Formats: sequence, C-alpha cells, structure tokens
Amino acid sequence: MSTARGPLVLGLETSCDETSAAVIDGENRVLGHVILSQDEHAVFGGVIPEIAARAHLRKIDVVVDEALAQAGVTLEQVDLIGATAGPGLIGALLVGVCWAKSAAFALGRPFVPVHHMEGHLFAPSLEDPEAQPPFVGLLVSGGHTMLLHVPEWGDYRLLGETRDDAAGEAFDKVAKLLGLSYPGGPEIQRVAALGDPKKYVLPRPMLRRNQTLNEAAYFDFSFSGLKTAVVDLTRRVGHEQSVGAERPNIAAAFQEAAVDVLASKAMRAVEATQCDRVLLGGGVAANLRLREALSERLGAHGRLFHASPRLSLDNGAMIARAARFRYDRGDVSGFDASASAGLEFPGLRQGGIS
Repeated sequence: MSTARGPLVLGLETSCDETSAAVIDGENRVLGHVILSQDEHAVFGGVIPEIAARAHLRKIDVVVDEALAQAGVTLEQVDLIGATAGPGLIGALLVGVCWAKSAAFALGRPFVPVHHMEGHLFAPSLEDPEAQPPFVGLLVSGGHTMLLHVPEWGDYRLLGETRDDAAGEAFDKVAKLLGLSYPGGPEIQRVAALGDPKKYVLPRPMLRRNQTLNEAAYFDFSFSGLKTAVVDLTRRVGHEQSVGAERPNIAAAFQEAAVDVLASKAMRAVEATQCDRVLLGGGVAANLRLREALSERLGAHGRLFHASPRLSLDNGAMIARAARFRYDRGDVSGFDASASAGLEFPGLRQGGIS
C-alpha cells in the first residue's frame, strides 16, 4: 500500500548485538529509526552469540513498533520488508529474517534478504545524496575489513581484505587488553585523545614502501600482528612502570598505527583506480582520527563520504535502503530463504583495477 510519500520499506538489522528497525519512504528519507544496543555483553568483554539471539527475540517487536510509530505508519502500510540475512551470528540473523519473512508472508508483501556489508555501503547515501558511485569503498567493522572499487551500485570490485582480524575486532581486543570497556572502538578513541601517539612506535602490518601493485599484500590488511605488538608493549611497560599510567599513550599509538594502515591502503586504491572519491562505512567509520586522516590525505581535490556515527553502527535504515536497491533490481526472495553466517556479497568480484 503505497502512500503519498512513495513506497515504504521496513528494514531490520539483527546481525550482532544491535536490534534495529527503520522505515524509509520513496525518496529514501528515514521516517522512523530505532537502534537498541545490547548491554548484556559488557561484562564478558565481547558478544556472546546465544545471549545476543535471545536479546533480539525479546526486543524485536518493541523496536519495530517504535520505528513504525515514529514514521506515523502501520505495518499494513509497509510495501516491502528487508532484513540482514548475513554475514553475522547465525542465531541473531535468524531472528530478524524469520520476523521479516513472517510479516511479509502475512501481509502479502515482498521479502528481500540483505547483505550486511552492502548495507554499510548505502548508509552514507541516506544523509548525503552525493554519496554515489563511483568511489573507493573502505568498509571497516567488527567482523570485516574490505577495500573496494565501486564504479556503480551492484558492481563491487574487491581490491583487498583482511587476512586475519578485522579492524573493529582489533580495536575491541586491544581495549580489553588495556582494561577498557566493551565496545572497544569508542573507548580507544576516548582514551587515545589523552595520549601521545608518538611515544611508542608500533608496526604497520603489510604496509611496506617496496610493495608493488601486482602483490596481493599491496591492498590486503592484517591486524593480528599489531594486536600482538600491543601485548608485548604492555608487558614491557608493565615491568618498568604502571600500565594504567601509560594507557592513553598505548591507546594512541595503537589507534595511530591502525589508522595509518587503513588510510594508506585506501590512498593506494585511490591512486590505482584514479578515483579520488572515498566512501567510508562500518562501525569503525565513526572513528574521528580515521576520518581526519583520510580527509587530510585526499586533500582539497578529493571527497570523503561517511555516515553520522548513528548510521555508521549496525542499523535498520541502511538495510532498508539496500533492500530497496535489491528490490528495484528484481532480487526478491521466496519464503524458503534463510540466513547465512557466511553469506556471499552480491555483485562482488575479484580485481578492481581496469
């Protein structure tokens, strides 16, 4: 049932520890949006999959109802329902997918499964209409680190990706090591602002000046070695003085190293593709130092796109936007579709330099 505002899309996000729902209209304006973060995991220093799934079950009805209320519409007025189908925690994903499929079936509406990382690519476009291809995409989240060349929506050319830990995972693990709370990204940023990033020098894994374009390592990432270097540093500092007193300096050194790697790889992609438009997506996109470094390196002639911190987090609005794109292409699924923790990125192909 289309409204005067155009076809309405309801998007659900339950891939990890945010239960989120959003309604967007025919012009991709966000009419209602709720993100409910789970605080059950803080005591564990990380997300416990079973606890996350149960929390989604308890909260999803309330979250959807509130998003619809904010939008001033009923569920019956929704024209299309999309949900994150992967990748992510399988139990958490199933909550959103099953809810969306059940509602779509009952209402006779189309159901569109959405790839979580494609949702992150669309997030900046909800706030900036110029955040459109072509661009170099840097996706940095708790589970993924990917460098893409995107000549157009749906055509994603993979340049590089992490070979071990994702950037967000490294932030979380280092935060835990330093005695900071979960999630680690915001805590590292907060504490690093009080420290000296030059007091300790940490390695920049897989970032060497003599690398060439034909090497896979030229665009790929690795953060496990950086994490290990922080472990060694805290042990060394601990033998000499209080780690607590040096926490800001260690956090600053780690953040600077991680940002340097991410920004340097992105700029390699800019040079190789001759595309000076960079779109930053994923939870780590909220990091102010990363945004600052990319803006500085792009200079006055380049352009950096990123969402607000709220839309950089896992959220239903980006899923609704990606669902509309997929629906417009005819990518509607049957009600036998399911979630997949290892869902393939649609439209992704190796090699982005042409």
